[in-house]
Amino acid sequence: MNKPNTSLLLAGLLAAAIPAAHAQKVSAETEAVKQTVTAFFDGMRRGDSTAVRRTLAPAAVFHGFGGKPGQPPTLEIESINGFLKAVGTPHPAVWDERVQFERVLIDANLASVWAPYEFYLGSKFSHCGYDSFQLVKLADGWKIAHIIDTRRKEKCK
Repeated sequence: MNKPNTSLLLAGLLAAAIPAAHAQKVSAETEAVKQTVTAFFDGMRRGDSTAVRRTLAPAAVFHGFGGKPGQPPTLEIESINGFLKAVGTPHPAVWDERVQFERVLIDANLASVWAPYEFYLGSKFSHCGYDSFQLVKLADGWKIAHIIDTRRKEKCK
């Protein structure tokens, strides 16, 4: 009876382990990206502009599609400082944006998140749409560099 070739057996085990190790690393990075986005919305719900700011990369940019009903949407640049001030200013109802992580794509230090959402003022539904996040991995972790979203009141549920 032939003895098993130890080097072939070892090579086979290593070949099987590499994709598993890569998948675990990708999964950990995906979870870290999701955690940054989740921390952004948790801070918003608490009215904690400092917590929200910690999730943002320097020179982050926000865009939104706005406009009046029945008219073509317009691309609007939103002031991050204005947004942070609004988050931190006491308001009667909790700003509750509920996202689902539909797609998270990562390459090296760049991540893209595609997330449908529903926005509530307290318990009252306000609007829905999709958030698209671009994140970068900096020395202190994943940070949001760009957010663009759609906003609508119809075809939400």
